[in-house]
Amino acid sequence: MSTSDTRTAPVPALLESRRPIYREAGLGVVLVVLVALFATLTPRFASGDTFAQIGTDLSIVLIVAVGQALVLFTRNIDVSVGSTVGLTAYLAASLTAAVPGLPLVLTVLVACLLGAALGAVNGTLVATLKVPSIMVTLGTLYIFRGLTSALAGSSQITAQNLPDSYSAIATGTVLGIPLMFLYALAVAALAHLVIRHTFTGRAMLAVGSAPASAERTGIASKRLVFGAYTVTGLLCGLAGVLWGARYGTVDSSVATGFELVVLAAVVVGGVSITGGVGTVGGVVLGAAILSVISTGLALADVSAFWLQAIQGLVIILAITFDLVLRRRLESRGVST
Repeated sequence: MSTSDTRTAPVPALLESRRPIYREAGLGVVLVVLVALFATLTPRFASGDTFAQIGTDLSIVLIVAVGQALVLFTRNIDVSVGSTVGLTAYLAASLTAAVPGLPLVLTVLVACLLGAALGAVNGTLVATLKVPSIMVTLGTLYIFRGLTSALAGSSQITAQNLPDSYSAIATGTVLGIPLMFLYALAVAALAHLVIRHTFTGRAMLAVGSAPASAERTGIASKRLVFGAYTVTGLLCGLAGVLWGARYGTVDSSVATGFELVVLAAVVVGGVSITGGVGTVGGVVLGAAILSVISTGLALADVSAFWLQAIQGLVIILAITFDLVLRRRLESRGVST
């Protein structure tokens, strides 16, 4: 088979793994039940302001979770996303504060390019040098965080140092819908189209579900893994800008532990840690479920420490459920 034939030929059905629709439907039911539960327990929950807050809060998580999902599709992982968001957030805010007249579009572009470069470092080590992804990204987690600490020291960049246009990208609305939520939906929609309707997306799932078979069909697995990490870094750069605009204060601790929240959203959304399985729609629902839980618990005056414990428990339960369900389906001859 020629190279051109390989690029245009459909990925064999055996390699094309997608979540059955009932799994996303199940997540939708869970989301509705949680909303109803918190609305009953906390009357303040059932309000337009609360739902707007939920949409805003899940936006940054969703943007980064989409990138994390791409990496997981290829049977890898990126635990450095929190540090990447932190570094790009600080540099974007610093650049904006230092050059007040700088067009905001240029700030976003610089942050995205920096994020893509950091992601490319991970992608090169994982795809080209074949270093295990957990070891690579655990190392870069500390490297990127160390760079942020070295640059920021004990200083902070606050909303007073930034132009109003910077915060406007996070606080604005369209027909009552937060702009940040619209940004996240646009990212998710684009990723959905790529995964479901392009050869590249199907090949990415194929690499994660059956790497050896994917290689035999001529799929450029190294290029796809490198691309997944680079895109994830780019999305972290975008998230870094939005983080500074959303919270107004940027320092060396920005997004510390954020990788846990992102991973929770992805695995709750049905993306398998063993690769090749999942949908972007599931990631959207996973991020929404976590945002509803965190907002509901906060309104119920539950300690933030308990929220961290619940997030960890959710990850364990989601991974366990995924593995058990996949084994049962495989034992019945049903493709997952």
